[in-house]
Amino acid sequence: MQPPIGDFDQAIPAPDCLDALTRPVADAVRHWRGGVPAEQILYVDTEPEWADTATFVEHYGRGLLEQSANCVVVSGRRGGDTTLAACLVLSTTRVDVNGVVRRHLGARKASFAPMDTATGETGMEYGGITPVGLPADWPVLVDSAVVDLPWVLVGSGRRRGKLLLPGKACAELPGAVVLDGLGVT
Repeated sequence: MQPPIGDFDQAIPAPDCLDALTRPVADAVRHWRGGVPAEQILYVDTEPEWADTATFVEHYGRGLLEQSANCVVVSGRRGGDTTLAACLVLSTTRVDVNGVVRRHLGARKASFAPMDTATGETGMEYGGITPVGLPADWPVLVDSAVVDLPWVLVGSGRRRGKLLLPGKACAELPGAVVLDGLGVT
């Protein structure tokens, strides 16, 4: 099928290509319960060396810059307790870790999680972390601007491939909390 956004050769409903996804992402698609049907989560094959946003839009369409979201893992600490969470913001913004995230998590200090923690805890590759298939007990903080997009491009769990899904599906992810101002310029 023709993808709804971007200059990709084709888009495949994610339930039809679970083998292209990491185990946690495939499991999340397999057990999807959102109001948006799982068949509207689409997989597009992409080159892993082009996974980073700037290079990616050069190859697959400049318009994707405003239709892409980055998912980053953050760590909030208070006393001896650490909370891991994911943040999903437009790729044209950055996560307000020391403001919105820290306050929402009730943390004294918040920072980006180390790469080995992010990949180890998610079962996903660095540069491909997606909000689909994260650990069930994690908060998934989603900027409201992402939810407002008709279609959003996110990672697939690997550096190869991306997922396209309706922005409103991001608000239906397990643990999702939609926040204004999570992404700042």
